[in-house]
Amino acid sequence: MLALLLALQGAVSPQTSDSLLQITLREALQRAAQLDPSYVAALGQVDNAVWARRNAFAVFVLPSLTMNVNQQHTDPAGFFFTDSLLRLKTTWSAQLNARYDLFTGGQKFAELARSGAALEGAHADELRQRFATALLTESDYYAVLQTAELDRVARERLRRAREQLGVARARVASGAAVSTDSLTLRLELTRAQVAQLQQESALRIARLELGRRVGAAGPVDAAPLDTVAAPGLPVTLADAISEAARQGPDYRAAAANERAASAGYRAELGNYLPHATLTFSKLSLGTKFYPNDLFKQTNLTLGISFPIWNNGQRELALSRARVNKEVARARRQDMDRAVQHDVTAAYDAYVTARASAELATQGLAVARESFRVQQTRYSSGATTILDLLDAEVNLSQAEADLVQARYGTRLALAGLESILGKRLFTDKGTP
Repeated sequence: MLALLLALQGAVSPQTSDSLLQITLREALQRAAQLDPSYVAALGQVDNAVWARRNAFAVFVLPSLTMNVNQQHTDPAGFFFTDSLLRLKTTWSAQLNARYDLFTGGQKFAELARSGAALEGAHADELRQRFATALLTESDYYAVLQTAELDRVARERLRRAREQLGVARARVASGAAVSTDSLTLRLELTRAQVAQLQQESALRIARLELGRRVGAAGPVDAAPLDTVAAPGLPVTLADAISEAARQGPDYRAAAANERAASAGYRAELGNYLPHATLTFSKLSLGTKFYPNDLFKQTNLTLGISFPIWNNGQRELALSRARVNKEVARARRQDMDRAVQHDVTAAYDAYVTARASAELATQGLAVARESFRVQQTRYSSGATTILDLLDAEVNLSQAEADLVQARYGTRLALAGLESILGKRLFTDKGTP
């Protein structure tokens, strides 16, 4: 069994980090933002909202224009009555139409308000999606670093197991220990080899996921980050709650959607008022591409329409707009109630993770000293193999706990920044 594990370890050993493309966190954030489909869609929605806003302004000052040009060929030739009777096979006609809505029951102003709210909501959603993409990217980035360090911890455990097995064999051979000590350490060596194989597999998968996130064709390695203790947050909990309620992308988007829905409801109310439209048209008929030799006509029309009944379609549209407004209001109110919970949970998650990392550092120091003492005592015959194995397992677990706590702190910070919609520290750069 041990030989089979060693063979598998050699067969599936991962690529060395020297042969992999290595990327920094800043580069990963920049590349992922350009590739994430959700963020690309959010950018497209901003562009659409910008043009909707321009259109809402344009209808106040510009008419809609339409120009038609037609060529007609008749065989046999047809007759045309103008100042004289003409028989022609080919004629050209051109018509220019201009339309301007003088009064639409307030729908122009409602659309202006709706487009403004929609544009603000699109910007808020783009910011939210940008930080959501950054959170996913950081999660994948930290997963590579964390798994790489856990792989190192597993290798250290394997190295210590091999060393202790050599010591145990020597003690058994000299008669200072029983044969079960050697068998117990062989079992620990097997467990360490299995754990190291699992970490190698997890590291390969994490590198492939990071490569997918940044648009690479294969695995990508993450550049190491500093291991200094995580700093305290530069804002208090109360300030973080106030800032999130004021400029958090989720809450801004909810408020903007409510305003847009309210404007859409007002626009539907405009269908109950009369509409006034000014229309200008010019028609030319002739035998040339620019026809002006046979017939000309110019019309200027002022039209007033008053909607009375359209089989309930107007009422149906108004009901749908009212429901949309009420739903948007309920969502905004729910977000207002949730902001304190969301920010507090993310804030406390970072504080707790930071404290856990500090405690894990102390725990690692204790575990190292305990293992050193038990190792010395076992070599001198003052303790049993079980005490030595407990100390070794505790040391490996303490190393793993510190790795997980350190990167858990970074991920908790990314989660808080995603809620606030801003970077609290400048080491990562803007996503």
